[in-house]
Amino acid sequence: MEFSITVLPGDGVGPEITAEGAKALKAIGERFHHEFKFRNGSIGAAAFERLGEALPQETIDLCKNSDAVLFGAVGDPKYEQPGLKSRPELGYGIIRLRKTFGLFANLRPVRLFPSLVNSTNFKPEVVEGVDIIIVRELTGGLYFAEPKQLFRSPEGRRSVDTLAYSEDEIRRIVRVGFELAGSRKKKLTSVDKFQILRSSDLWREIAMEVASEYPDVEPEYILVDNCAMRLIQHPTDFDVIVTENLFGDILSDEASMLAGSLGMMPSASLSGIPKVGGKLFGLYEPIHGSAPRRAGLNMANPIATILSAAMMLRYSFGLIEEAKRIEDTVNQVLEEGYRTYDIMSEGKSKLGTREMGDLIASRILQGSSKT
Repeated sequence: MEFSITVLPGDGVGPEITAEGAKALKAIGERFHHEFKFRNGSIGAAAFERLGEALPQETIDLCKNSDAVLFGAVGDPKYEQPGLKSRPELGYGIIRLRKTFGLFANLRPVRLFPSLVNSTNFKPEVVEGVDIIIVRELTGGLYFAEPKQLFRSPEGRRSVDTLAYSEDEIRRIVRVGFELAGSRKKKLTSVDKFQILRSSDLWREIAMEVASEYPDVEPEYILVDNCAMRLIQHPTDFDVIVTENLFGDILSDEASMLAGSLGMMPSASLSGIPKVGGKLFGLYEPIHGSAPRRAGLNMANPIATILSAAMMLRYSFGLIEEAKRIEDTVNQVLEEGYRTYDIMSEGKSKLGTREMGDLIASRILQGSSKT
């Protein structure tokens, strides 16, 4: 089979990690006789410096003519200073890209590989068996609603951000959570700030309505601060968590420590409800940032990007066996004791970005070829 993939390396370590994600996909193509056609596009500070905008039209057009997008990271410290007259737009283009393609459902798996159980900051008995999916609403809330403005006047400075959600926006993301929960352990946790935020009152009301459509799934409704605490105390209590944009962003970064590192956290941003064997357009990326201090040092952990490529195979291309091959290979490499700096522990073999990518690709290719 043939698939077209737009690669958006972006800034910082983005070019390094997307190269390793593409390398894993090429190995899958060779092993399973698929052809992946890669086309690179510009986004972020790199695009801003070359073309004067963080998300140029040529990049949007590339994405429109692709089956999926593999994204790296955006962000450059020189543009993150207050008061600059010239800077990339909010979110360095990635926020607008999500909105342009209606990528409202962000799936962030939090899985602790068994060989890393002693490599986190938690007691092994607390984190052993952690396997969570955080479903984050991605195109609404504080990140998008207007007005959004910083006011400067002789009387002083003030700012405003608007948190707005429609019934349809909430209903569709909550339904994604229930669909995923129905295919897993049949437990869904809806996270809000009920009775404080009016948007959360609406969120809970609609979540409870959607729950009636899924009698086989056990729903739970909790406040975001309680969820943040329980993720640390009893993380294995959770299966699928669904929440709004800002809460999902924060909670998933917190939850990354349960998996050992941000470098172990993949994600998929989808335009609909994911189905086994389905073919949804999506954008796939690690949840970590551009890490400019690590750029060019061959240090960044590429595993989150490689696992994002596995999610691409599963949700955009319907290639379940191939996705599992990547995931099993990552597990095998970790079991063999190979690590990048962020998940390094005593007695293990430390690899750089390229070396980890090479090892995973070579292990994908081991064994008999599929026909």
